[in-house]
Amino acid sequence: MDSHCHLDFDAFTHDRPAVVERACRAGVGRILNPGVDLESSRQAVRLADEYPEVYAAVGVHPNEAAGWDKAAYLQLKELAAHPKVVAVGEIGLDFYRERAPHEIQRHAFRQQLELAGEMGLPVVIHTRSAAGSDHPAMEEALAILAEVADSRANGSGCRGVFHSYSADLERARRAIELGFSLGFTGPVTYKNAHQLQQLVAELPLEALLVETDAPFLTPQPQRGERNEPAYVRLVAEKVADLQVKSFEEVAKISTQNATRLFQW
Repeated sequence: MDSHCHLDFDAFTHDRPAVVERACRAGVGRILNPGVDLESSRQAVRLADEYPEVYAAVGVHPNEAAGWDKAAYLQLKELAAHPKVVAVGEIGLDFYRERAPHEIQRHAFRQQLELAGEMGLPVVIHTRSAAGSDHPAMEEALAILAEVADSRANGSGCRGVFHSYSADLERARRAIELGFSLGFTGPVTYKNAHQLQQLVAELPLEALLVETDAPFLTPQPQRGERNEPAYVRLVAEKVADLQVKSFEEVAKISTQNATRLFQW
């Protein structure tokens, strides 16, 4: 399965049915298409209706958080009630592109965590910080999630996945302790990604998901081309190599992890 792919993006306009067919032929049984704003969330739901293999997440990405308001909350809530919506996302904090003030990003993130709790859905979290920084977006996201867990009467907190994880081992372990999975994408296959590869080697397979983030982050040896869900196998193969496990075991366990999280 591919637990994160943007099939609704323009890069797939001309051959989307063929892309889904190739994914199926490659053994990809489920594809999660997260929204990044209201319109892409609506399109994700439409694609989930059109293709049996596709499921949707609905959410407002931190780079789009400037448009967040009560109306957006209500529209997302309506979309989240669709039977093929299995998560709220892609939500979080982005301190790299800086397209929305940090306080607005935090507000949108907290409110969408609240929505996920109200709807009984997991979340798909995006965090990104400036290169060379000490992962402040990830640190703040972890703090907010810990606050949410403390504030809920039953202590259940949130559940979900940190999409395309790129922070360090210490924060990875804290995320896992909070009940989160970690998603890994094409960069884990890159020759110079030594720190990321060491991280994957040290993490429990039961906490990992494999993703493409297509059309972005194409894995080796397809790097330079448009990414697509069929290439998620290349990510899983690299994870298997790093974990010193068989491809079949990684495919099986990562699929079970996604099934447990998204209930699809």
